[in-house]
Amino acid sequence: MAALTEHYTLPVPGFDAPVRLLIVVAPYYRAIVDDLIAGAKTMAEGAGAAVDLVEVPGALEIPTAIGMAGRLAQYDGHVALGCVIRGETTHYDTVCNDSSRGLTLLGLQGLCIGNGILTVENMEQAAVRADPSGQNKGGGAAAAALHLIALQRRWAGAKRPMGFGREGERDVIRLAGELDGSGQG
Repeated sequence: MAALTEHYTLPVPGFDAPVRLLIVVAPYYRAIVDDLIAGAKTMAEGAGAAVDLVEVPGALEIPTAIGMAGRLAQYDGHVALGCVIRGETTHYDTVCNDSSRGLTLLGLQGLCIGNGILTVENMEQAAVRADPSGQNKGGGAAAAALHLIALQRRWAGAKRPMGFGREGERDVIRLAGELDGSGQG
């Protein structure tokens, strides 16, 4: 049935101003992650983005590193790459859920993040998903970050009125007296 499913991929956006991406990688399964990195870099560079890469010990540390970069560095977007393969314990569920939740919360705070942390049952599934000439999940994560950056830039100039004022009017709060602050009124 999966072979009958059609997938649509949005075209990668173009940018007038330079884009800086940070790729944060948990290299536990090095061969898989190297493919994810290759796919992400190819996608990012094809869109004209400059790329930096940092490694962290595991998938649980990826959201922390991205959160720190969001506060302390000047990146337009972030790409999370890693691989979690189901084992014999519930640790798999914790790592998958908490890394995903951490990235989602950072995204809701306004960071542009593409999540390329593979969560699979076995090494064969990981290899298929990581392959840059196959499913290219690394490239997909970079593309997701680029799309979010494009949206953020598009909406960055939009200003919403504050309080009860109408667009184009400034809000005036008069507590007592005249607007000049004389207290007469």
